[in-house]
Amino acid sequence: MTETSPDPRVGRRTLLRGAAVVGAGAVVLGSGAASSATARTTSAPALVRSGRPTLTHGVQAGDVLTREATLWSRADRPSRLVAEISRDRSFRRAVTVRGPVVTPETDFTGRFTVRGLPSGADLHYRVRAVDLRDPRRSSAPETGRLRTASQRGDDIRFQWSGDIAGQGWGVNPAYGGFRIVDAMQRRNPDFFLSSGDNVYADGPVAETVTLPDGTLWRNVVIEEKTKVAETLDEFRGQFKYNLLADNWRRYLASTPIVTQWDDHEVTNNWYPGEILTDARYTEKRVDVLAARGQQAFHEYMPVAPLSPDPDGRLYRVLHLGPLLDVFVLDMRTHKDANTVDTETQRDGGVLGQTQTRWLIRELERSRATWKVIAADLPIGLVVPDGGLQEGLAQGDPGAPLGRELDIAPVLTALKRAGIRNHVWLTADVHYTAAHHYSPDRAAYQEFDPFWEFVSGPLNAGAFGPNALDATFGPRAEFVAAPPRANTSPAEGFQFFGEVEIDGRSEELTVTLRDVDGAALFTKTLVPHRR
Repeated sequence: MTETSPDPRVGRRTLLRGAAVVGAGAVVLGSGAASSATARTTSAPALVRSGRPTLTHGVQAGDVLTREATLWSRADRPSRLVAEISRDRSFRRAVTVRGPVVTPETDFTGRFTVRGLPSGADLHYRVRAVDLRDPRRSSAPETGRLRTASQRGDDIRFQWSGDIAGQGWGVNPAYGGFRIVDAMQRRNPDFFLSSGDNVYADGPVAETVTLPDGTLWRNVVIEEKTKVAETLDEFRGQFKYNLLADNWRRYLASTPIVTQWDDHEVTNNWYPGEILTDARYTEKRVDVLAARGQQAFHEYMPVAPLSPDPDGRLYRVLHLGPLLDVFVLDMRTHKDANTVDTETQRDGGVLGQTQTRWLIRELERSRATWKVIAADLPIGLVVPDGGLQEGLAQGDPGAPLGRELDIAPVLTALKRAGIRNHVWLTADVHYTAAHHYSPDRAAYQEFDPFWEFVSGPLNAGAFGPNALDATFGPRAEFVAAPPRANTSPAEGFQFFGEVEIDGRSEELTVTLRDVDGAALFTKTLVPHRR
């Protein structure tokens, strides 16, 4: 566990106006036998056991609201994380905040929430690891930047994508790590929404992969990425691996992240209670793997303690000022077994009854102009799992069946509450698309028209497009997909989406962008006034 204690200088009103610190210890759901993994090939900062602690994997900020942010870093030994926060990049007038003591129990990672930040402000922070016995000995600082949400309704720009280092396409030094990230950083977003598959715990990488033109794709390789993750240390290694990408660390240091998870943080298409038949695994119980994967996720992601769920599920709402609320869903840990999805009785097999009630209640309470619903599974795209169904749609254009029965009540509740300004964002299918849903084209008609936008992958094999299920009346207004399955990032077909809200008109514009940042499709939505 982590611990925190307040620094007496935190009360300096010129910056933080009485900031408080809350330690966010890792949620411990299970552990496995630790492995002493060592790197075969690595560009990571060396873990040198010198006389001073070292920060090993950069810094991150996450779930940044109007007045608070959660900071993260990792040290190479037991030490205390200490942050300085300033409006000035030179840190001449900084406030010091004492963070948690990091220990082997959380793999020397620590995250802590800083409250009382000024709204709508560009802030600089730097984190050090301080020796527990001699506070005069500390690491070199790692610096980052964040922008708090505005309470005044200023312009907003954020990005989303998903699917990172999958299908054997890992960290490639020729591209600085992940090819698409430089284009994302040039756009200078307020934050990044990572829509699941933050790592591929079931996706080993090889040192080289031969591309269709005969050239070689070269991956950085560490021991934890040479097999599927089963032990807790192997799951931790998945997150460490992605942070070997130099441009990804830089992006995360300058762009706060909002994270949700999907399946590959554990294993492909998993659901609670599953017993694996995959010969690569010696641990066949998915519940055991999921507990370890979830612990590693909480250790390595700067997720704020905002979720109302007592069991560590990741759904939460981020209130980002008068223009935007972001509803982050967990569509994985409530899932039922993959079937052909023809069940006619609603059983909560995707959101669960508690999360569904929470979502409807919070949507009705929201006073923000726009409600962005971050879903780790698309609504209308058919996502097969062999002869079964992995996603929500099940391919029958008629009345809702299977998991569709759990989405229909949410759409109906939005209609009854008169909430028209909702937009759904997702990734998962490894291509980009814009879908418009209308009851005029639907078998199920108790909802108002809305848009769903799909983006990704960020650095993984490109696939698609998938078939659309007509139950909720979707129409593909735009699709960009690769010419064949598992197209590499070297060939393009990597995508991110961008959302901009104009502070004056309150119009929301979605732009789907390619690997170089070029705009492929743009749609501007005018807010509905009740």
